[in-house]
Amino acid sequence: MISSRPAMGIEEDRHHHTSHTSRRTAAIVGILFIVAAVTVVLGLILYNPILGGPEYLLKGAANKNQVILGAIMELLLVCSAIGTAVGLFPYLRKYNESIALGYLCFRFLEAVLITIGIIAVLSLLTLSQEFATAATPNVSAYQVSGSLLIAVHDWTFKLGPDFMLGINTALYSSLLYKSRLVPRFIAIMGLTGATLVFLAALLEIFGIVLQTSLWGAMLAVPVALYEMTLAVWLIVKGFNPSAVVS
Repeated sequence: MISSRPAMGIEEDRHHHTSHTSRRTAAIVGILFIVAAVTVVLGLILYNPILGGPEYLLKGAANKNQVILGAIMELLLVCSAIGTAVGLFPYLRKYNESIALGYLCFRFLEAVLITIGIIAVLSLLTLSQEFATAATPNVSAYQVSGSLLIAVHDWTFKLGPDFMLGINTALYSSLLYKSRLVPRFIAIMGLTGATLVFLAALLEIFGIVLQTSLWGAMLAVPVALYEMTLAVWLIVKGFNPSAVVS
């Protein structure tokens, strides 16, 4: 009995350390989900001069700093999205490593597509500046190039934050449901939101609905509400301690 006490103390210390680490990780992941949600909205707002109308070739150059700030917001979105995946992966892999790895890969693909969209916008900004400073610009050629860059951004937005988001959200939500790391009603919200945003992506890809339409927004809102609910829960409550220990 005497010799077992040090071992029991070591085990208690290990559990305490595991609980403290998981609590801190959960809070960080929750904060990163909120950062991702805020930065994606700010990015779209700040991009408005260069993506929001027919005068983008002039307005983009005139609002250079605003557009660059929008790109920085989206870079923060990329970093926070990757951060959520890296933070969740060690806890999800214990329940199904293959699905957890799939989630990690699809989250990275989402981040890559968003990054390509950022490059397209910054390239469009350069085109806009050249157009604004050219003495006798070939308007038609500039508009063709600009339309192509806008199309690249629009397609990356459909395939990244919609298509890939639907897949990776479904994968990690299924493991949250199985593991009970968070209450199951939150995981069910995730599975529902993932299905709807994936459906939105398919409808947008085939041109049935527009991404900026009412239907596109309605199909995307549930996954946004899920991420905010999950974020608040992780910050306030953290992971279920018994699920972490098991």
